[in-house]
Amino acid sequence: MKPTLSFRPTIEQRLQATHRPENRSPVMYQRWAHLLFLHWSMDPQLIQATLPPGLHADTFEGRAFLGVVPFFMEGVRPRFCPPFPGLSHFLELNLRTYVHDDQGNPGVWFYSLDANQWMAVKVAQTVFSLPYVYARMSGSVGSDQSVTLESTRKGGSAQRFTYKPSAPLPASEPGSLQFFLAERYLLFAYRKRSRALLLGRVHHRPYSLYHADVEDFSTALFSLNGFEEPARIADHVMLSPGVDVGIYRLGSAL
Repeated sequence: MKPTLSFRPTIEQRLQATHRPENRSPVMYQRWAHLLFLHWSMDPQLIQATLPPGLHADTFEGRAFLGVVPFFMEGVRPRFCPPFPGLSHFLELNLRTYVHDDQGNPGVWFYSLDANQWMAVKVAQTVFSLPYVYARMSGSVGSDQSVTLESTRKGGSAQRFTYKPSAPLPASEPGSLQFFLAERYLLFAYRKRSRALLLGRVHHRPYSLYHADVEDFSTALFSLNGFEEPARIADHVMLSPGVDVGIYRLGSAL
């Protein structure tokens, strides 16, 4: 059997992914708020060794990236339902990298997603085949927009993040590192039992991004997912107040 050819994303494919899907309606709505993006550059071969068949480490100037992203999930609801009290608002902390498939579609691969809403964890595991983990979490936002988010898995130590926005960043320009890291609208999941690679889509307006003053951060998600924890501060840091998001049905990746 001949090996499958893989194509790196073109700039046109990266831009196309930002467009709202045609002739499709979201199955869910939610808001992502108070997002902190901490990114460390990585050896692409190290990332590639962790990916399922059909996915390839996406790179910027020869480097792959691992991102730690804490944020608030708000107003999570199915398309035809209002938000549910006690269910639609929770916290999330994820470890991600950036990938593309054989056709060059650029997206996100999640190693883990911690959340403090048990029902959301079970739905995401079952329906979206995403590696959600339940954790005890707390979060607050101060009058100066300073954010504190803390997450503790069962039997683990607390991961604490304290951050606030400073100066605004310019809009993400196609071809820039900021665009590469922030403008991601596809996600991949893998069902081990059926060996199926799945593709999901989201849509939102481009992030409004800011420099971030970060007082506390944790790299524990690295070791929890089999990576060596970096002994340096993040190589790239940014923050977004938030975006309203439409979530589309998960399907098979071609």
